[in-house]
Amino acid sequence: MSDTSAPQHLQRKLGARHLNMIAIGGSIGTGLFLASGSTIATAGPGGALLAYALIGIMIYFLMTSLGELATHNPSSGAFFTYGSRYVEEGFGFALGWNYWYNWAITVAFELVAVQFIMKFWFPEIAGFYWSAIFLAVIFGINAMTVKGFGESEFWFSMIKVVAIIVFIIIGIAMIVKIMLTPDVSVWSNWTKGDAPFVGGLQALVGVAMIAGFSFQGTEMVGVAAGESKDPKKTIPLAIKQIFWRILLFYILCIFIIGTLVSYDNPLLLHAAESENIALSPFTLLYEKAGLAFAAGLMNAVILSAILSAGNSGMYSSTRMLFDMAKEGRAPKWFSKLDTRGVPMNALYATTAVAALCFLTTFIGEQQVFNWLLNMSGMCGFIVWLGIAI
Repeated sequence: MSDTSAPQHLQRKLGARHLNMIAIGGSIGTGLFLASGSTIATAGPGGALLAYALIGIMIYFLMTSLGELATHNPSSGAFFTYGSRYVEEGFGFALGWNYWYNWAITVAFELVAVQFIMKFWFPEIAGFYWSAIFLAVIFGINAMTVKGFGESEFWFSMIKVVAIIVFIIIGIAMIVKIMLTPDVSVWSNWTKGDAPFVGGLQALVGVAMIAGFSFQGTEMVGVAAGESKDPKKTIPLAIKQIFWRILLFYILCIFIIGTLVSYDNPLLLHAAESENIALSPFTLLYEKAGLAFAAGLMNAVILSAILSAGNSGMYSSTRMLFDMAKEGRAPKWFSKLDTRGVPMNALYATTAVAALCFLTTFIGEQQVFNWLLNMSGMCGFIVWLGIAI
């Protein structure tokens, strides 16, 4: 394959529905399905709801700012390009590399989570085999044309959206049933003990970090702008739809869980440890509704959520590295495209970093999981700060 046969620019083949689902795919995952339970246990239903609402408001202003820039100058290196142009070259350089690193290690984090999830069905098989299989799948999807990637991510994310909608419907039905039951207060979990705000300001700040991690990925629409069909039309529309859908999903789910599951339920606090999918707050509510197959169902849903988030993360980090190389802020080797318009060299480099998931073979799954989670969360807040500046 010669360089003359390869395109010189990324292909603009992503529509508004693809942009929506790429962002949803990156931002709705383990943070909602697992970690949301620990936020309620730590800060109470009111504290958790307030933390997610405050982070959501912050994201709204970030997204509208990003939308203006992405519409005016659509680029796959969004944050790096804007930081260099409107602030300072060094600022853009640091922001671009931080974003690439952020999502590259987030892919590794999701692949470690896969090991926990697959233990539910195959406890006797070593976890790194599953990480290798899912890494190969994510690599293969990202090696396709951007249109093929967009379609696959659309359907992966759709599984999560449907699961959340079903959860909300069942939760509302359970709340209505309680409201219609004489002498039973639907707000009992909001008034018992120290509820609704448990642990005060310290707990609120602590769970805000988890909420921030959960919302990571909403900014992906800025990266995907460089491959959208009509950015001046699709970007503003996608940003408005993405924000309200994600915020609505999170707020409603936190409200339903906080209303139906007591904050002092010890299973909520341990839900984020991930080894036991039966501890997911979603699973707890399904079991309360009498759905015996809840654990197996949520295992499949969370597995698809992890694949979707890892898929989106690989896409975003690869495009960021490509754009930095194109602008001379990374080795030129990463700016090469194949005949389908895919930056394969950048994809190889990102996949190599994602292989950090195999450290579980030497260190231990939970330790690597926590290590990658903390690094990803901190890098994500740095990205948001950079966008705001």
